[in-house]
Amino acid sequence: MAEETPDESTTAAKPQTDPEKKSQKKDSWPSVILSTCLNLIIAIAVVALVQAFFVKVYQVPSGSMETTLNVGDRIVVNRLAYNGAEPPRGDVVVFKADSAWEEEIPDTNQSILETIAKGFGDLTGIGPSNEKFLVKRVIAQGGDTVECCTAEGALKVNGEAVNEPYIFEDIPFTPGSLDCSSQNKSYRCFGPITVPEGEVLVMGDHRSASSDSVINCRYADLEQGDQSCARFVKKENVIGRVFFKLWPITDWRGF
Repeated sequence: MAEETPDESTTAAKPQTDPEKKSQKKDSWPSVILSTCLNLIIAIAVVALVQAFFVKVYQVPSGSMETTLNVGDRIVVNRLAYNGAEPPRGDVVVFKADSAWEEEIPDTNQSILETIAKGFGDLTGIGPSNEKFLVKRVIAQGGDTVECCTAEGALKVNGEAVNEPYIFEDIPFTPGSLDCSSQNKSYRCFGPITVPEGEVLVMGDHRSASSDSVINCRYADLEQGDQSCARFVKKENVIGRVFFKLWPITDWRGF
């Protein structure tokens, strides 16, 4: 009787033993970890590039823009809004704060975790960073003349009264008793001040609590044409225009 030989197809389809399966699983873990790390690095690089050149999320650092923007609000800034041009009047902007603006930037003690997070932000553009910036509203451009106030207490740009419905808690002003011609002048009064070319004058919506471009010019005895008290923002220091409030989610809105 002929001896039966095993079927080759049956032999090829023989299931793998448990040790073989375990070996393949072990071999796959390094590739999974490597792939995950690579995808994470690519994602961080993409987000960093987007925030460096296109849009970036900032956290409002002070209460000078209340109630349009409150302390801690997350805002989205369009970094391509101006492309080197001066921002127009009325825009809410984020700008780099030089030494002239340092007193309005909160000086807080950082924890180790905050230091690490800000270091990561400086490196990647993601999250908090050590960048010093402020948020204000553009009131006037280079060449404009700004002063306060009209008989009713309104701000004037190039001799025209400005309608400012966004103002919160303005500086006290009472026509006839506490204005720009009374014995006790209103602290709202200043100017006229001409904005240098290539710079902008900015103010906060929370006018009575904003350390703005003209804070040192209010109620000051200045010689004619002297505007050394004012501090302006160079157009190259304007990071971009605020176009969306991202947080809190209960107050999502565009600008």
